[in-house]
Amino acid sequence: MDARKEYERWLHSDKLTEYERQELTRLGKKDSEIHERFGRQLAFGTGGLRGVMGLGLNRMNVYTVRRVSHALGCWVKEQGGQLVVIGYDCRHQSREFAIETACTLAALGLRAEVAPELCPTPELSYSVRRRKAAAGVMITASHNPPEYNGYKVYGPDGGQVLPEIAAQIVKFLSEPEDIFQLPVLSEEIARKQGKLSEIPSEVRQSFVETVVHNVQSALVSQEQRRRLTVLYTPLHGTGRVPVMEAMKLAGYSKFQVFAPQAHPDPDFSTVQSPNPEEAEALSMAIQAAGDLQADIVLGTDPDADRVGIAVRTSDGQYELMTGNQVGALLADFLVRSKRHSGELASNSILFKTIVTANLGAKIASHHGVAVEETLTGFKFIGGKITEYERSGQYKFLLGYEESYGYLLSDMVRDKDAVQAVLGICEMAAYHLQKGHTLHDALEELYKEFGYSHEFLLNFHLEGEDGQERMIERIDELRKTQLHIPNMQLVRVEDYEKGVASMFDESLQKVGQESLSLPKSDVLKFMYRDGSWMAVRPSGTEPKLKAYVSATGENALQAAEKAERMRKVIEDRMQ
Repeated sequence: MDARKEYERWLHSDKLTEYERQELTRLGKKDSEIHERFGRQLAFGTGGLRGVMGLGLNRMNVYTVRRVSHALGCWVKEQGGQLVVIGYDCRHQSREFAIETACTLAALGLRAEVAPELCPTPELSYSVRRRKAAAGVMITASHNPPEYNGYKVYGPDGGQVLPEIAAQIVKFLSEPEDIFQLPVLSEEIARKQGKLSEIPSEVRQSFVETVVHNVQSALVSQEQRRRLTVLYTPLHGTGRVPVMEAMKLAGYSKFQVFAPQAHPDPDFSTVQSPNPEEAEALSMAIQAAGDLQADIVLGTDPDADRVGIAVRTSDGQYELMTGNQVGALLADFLVRSKRHSGELASNSILFKTIVTANLGAKIASHHGVAVEETLTGFKFIGGKITEYERSGQYKFLLGYEESYGYLLSDMVRDKDAVQAVLGICEMAAYHLQKGHTLHDALEELYKEFGYSHEFLLNFHLEGEDGQERMIERIDELRKTQLHIPNMQLVRVEDYEKGVASMFDESLQKVGQESLSLPKSDVLKFMYRDGSWMAVRPSGTEPKLKAYVSATGENALQAAEKAERMRKVIEDRMQ
């Protein structure tokens, strides 16, 4: 693509506002930025679009939103659909992008319903199912920094579209070639024609009521719920209203919101990053929790599909828990809860991703629950839920991933922090009445099923050549493997090639087998003691992710192995 030619076409378009024209004029002779913005298009992946806001084909703006909305609308019409529901979070331009999406769909003769207020991602998934829509769109960049926004696409089952559907939508992205020639109605005309309206308010009420009905456990009494003290931060995002409504309805009278981070703020001004995976995100709430003597601290990301947690320990301090740890605790608790109420089906199944630790899977298998791994991305878990719902082969119990995403009820088909907040509180209240914290409960699971230590490393590769450098790093690992001192490499799974290779003690390849999952640029290195390491490029940011999971006879030994693994991968990424 000729970046300068495309830039000039944008600059001289009569569709631009004067402010937009001034933004482009300021680029002037900045050839590198012009090339970065106009030399390629923002890619439509299996989760839709996500990128930095600004003008250009490689940015999130009203024109790229119209482009993908036109393609989505063409696909919906091809499927015979009529209605698309649209949600949006608190980020800059999110509501504007939602309205532009609706008006573009309206120009194609489709109906669009837009959330009447800030909407968590799981509520949008629920809305697709509740409204029997042909598709859904969520305007969000999840936990990315403030300068990002995004566009997630959902199918009629309420799950993010899988690769085969994404490929069908991509076919329409070049129609027409000129992004400024896309048909779009004004909001006023779309409303007058009955093609643009709001999602009925009863959908939010139904979402909250269904969460409480499906997630509350018979193991926990109302008195136990009233005893639990919780401090919750929405991290300036969409979670406050639905989470507080659900917890009030469930009977948690000591569930308090952290006021300095309670209200929506597109700049997320009190945190470096609104990502509960990062310790800093919960630091302010943890500091305030001591005065409250809160049992747990919870924080949801901007679109309320992930939740982080800190647990008060016996010495009055707060300890952060990882997504792997919380997922394992939820697996244990759900098995106990369902068995107590007689609802643990003999064909129950737990889903985890290939980069999620094994403790939850061990617990599930121990109790006769089937376990299935998927590729990274909750869309694959959502797709499996729908597949087994249709076939009746398995009954959903839990789905989770190490990146703080959990699903406890298949009422939606994406990770759901509203469900997870309630589920974690139910679990904490259950253990509290036994005199245990969640930290104590986790220690018991480690003693029974084995200790492990996990963490995630991010290697940022910014700049125009960032993508090329990511490819080079992964290709180098394919050729030379990841050898850890005093640890025996026994298996390497290459999901891009779709094969697993086995090695003997002298590191000679002794076998190979096909992998059943779809192709994906992921390498997983597995060692004789059950430890493993996986490397993959991020799907939303210019960085490589390395997942480390080390086993040990005790916590100290597992942590020591993990540090040894960290050193090797950091040296290789230099």
